[in-house]
Amino acid sequence: MDEFGYQQQTKLHNNNTRRSLSIHRKLFWPRSFKSHNNKSHDNYTKRNKYNKHLLKLISICLLGSASPTFASDIGGVSATANPVANSSGSVTNQAIQVLQGPYITNTYGNGIQCQGPTMNVTPFLTGNIAIKRPYEDYWQDPVYNNVDANNDDVPDNPGEILYYKPVRTGQKDSSTVSLGISATWSKPLDKDLQQQCKDAAAANIALMEQSVANKRLDFEIARLKNCGELMKAGIMFHPQSPYYKVCADVVLVNPPGVVADHTHTIEHKPLPTTLPTGDASDLKEISIGNP
Repeated sequence: MDEFGYQQQTKLHNNNTRRSLSIHRKLFWPRSFKSHNNKSHDNYTKRNKYNKHLLKLISICLLGSASPTFASDIGGVSATANPVANSSGSVTNQAIQVLQGPYITNTYGNGIQCQGPTMNVTPFLTGNIAIKRPYEDYWQDPVYNNVDANNDDVPDNPGEILYYKPVRTGQKDSSTVSLGISATWSKPLDKDLQQQCKDAAAANIALMEQSVANKRLDFEIARLKNCGELMKAGIMFHPQSPYYKVCADVVLVNPPGVVADHTHTIEHKPLPTTLPTGDASDLKEISIGNP
C-alpha cells in the first residue's frame, strides 16, 4: 500500500505478514503503515529483526559443536545401563447376584389370584485356585568379585562369580473359598386387599367342593337306578367279575301296596268220628241277646 491510507483503495494483498485486510473500500488511518526498522540495541523486540532469532542460533551452534560422552569412554569399562522392571499381579472378582423376583401368586380359578409374602433363601459356595508352574521357591543370585587392588576403578577379575546367594522368589499357590447364604423377604403392605382375596378364594373353593359333591350324588343315583332296573330284569354281574361290586350294595324291594309272589301251605283236618243223626239232638243251645 502507499504512504497514506486515506488516499488509496483497498488491496487484497499486503507485504507485511502481520497485517489484516479490511473489507471496506477506503481506509482512513492517521499514520503510515510502514514498519519501524528498530536497531539491534533496542530492547523492544516486537519489530527488532536483528535479534529476533538470536537465542535459537546460539542454541544450534552449541548443540552442533558439543560432542557426546558415553559411559563406555570412562575408564575403558563398559557401563551400559539396562534397567529391567517386572510387575505381575492378578485380581479375581467373585460376586453373588440376588434377583428380586415377583411375589408368589396363588391361583384358585375363576380369575382369583392372591399374592402372599415371599422368602427366597439361596446358599452359595464359590472357590478359586491359582497355580503357577514351574514352581520355584528360590533363585540363585550370583555375587561377583569386585576387588580392585590397584585402585584403578576397574575390578581385577571382572565377571568372576564368587558364590551364589539364594533369594526367595515369593512364588506361591493361592486358593479361596467363599460360603454364604443370600436371603430376601418380600411382603405386600395392603392387608385388607389380601384378606378379601383370601375370602374370595375360600368361597370359590367351597363352590367347587359343592359342585364335586353334586356330581358324586348324580353318579350314585344313576348307579342305583340302573342296577335296580337290571336286577328287576334278571340281569346282574357274575360274582367273580371285577364289576360285581358296582351293584353289590343295591337291594331290590317291592314298592308299597305291591305283594310279592309267595306260596301258602294248607293243612287238611281229619273228619269227625260221629256222624250227625239228623234230629234235634244234634243242635246246640244258642242264646240271642241278653238273658
